[in-house]
Amino acid sequence: MQGDFYQLLKEQGYVLGMSGQAGVGQALTTATTILAFKYRDGVLVAGDRRATAGNMVMYDRTDKVLEIDRHSVMAIAGVPATAYEMVRILEHSFKYYRRTQLQELSFEGKLRALSKLLKENVPAALAGTGAVVPIFAGYDAEQESAKIYFYDILGAEFEGVEYAVSGSGSPTIRGILHYVNTWGEQPLSAMSEEQAAVQALRLLTSAAEFDSATGGVNREAGLYPVVKLITPNGVTAMADPHLRSLFESNVSKGS
Repeated sequence: MQGDFYQLLKEQGYVLGMSGQAGVGQALTTATTILAFKYRDGVLVAGDRRATAGNMVMYDRTDKVLEIDRHSVMAIAGVPATAYEMVRILEHSFKYYRRTQLQELSFEGKLRALSKLLKENVPAALAGTGAVVPIFAGYDAEQESAKIYFYDILGAEFEGVEYAVSGSGSPTIRGILHYVNTWGEQPLSAMSEEQAAVQALRLLTSAAEFDSATGGVNREAGLYPVVKLITPNGVTAMADPHLRSLFESNVSKGS
């Protein structure tokens, strides 16, 4: 199950998220909860905004859904410093391929590129200084379909046929997604863009209720999750004013 390998290593004695000999007991900054699911027009990818270090909130404005090119994104859970570097490498690699080969890198090629970076990062991940458990989502032009893949920290990739989740709040979200997709009024893939966005806001709000590392909505500060949509036309980000309107009318208590 996606997101569980990180927990398994900790249960076996690996002290993940600690800085090792240079600073024993100093927790690394980590990004927490991300999700992706297919909706009627493509794929929605979302993440909360909180980055933590142990029990400290380090930053509440983190972007965990990073655009790599016009048709693909990488959502991050784990150590942001490592994840951001991976995204920069992928962005440069995809751009270089496009300019030298005069065509887009295939979707399979993009998946292999991320898997290779994760495998190269295994020593740092096992040492607890750079574990990343990402979700990769994009539009496959050859097959004319939007796709979701999730990874473990060793680089193994798995296709999330309908949805994928990762990070500390993932157990709560995974259970809700299964329920909604199986017994809800309609499956996730039949939802409109607005319905999908509302679902994402509800999922991250639920995760924040039970997981202190997941940042919920902060209306006073105007902080809302990052929500990005992938369609045949490319990647678009939902604006905070629109998310605020959806949250107030469909998610907040009393709505």
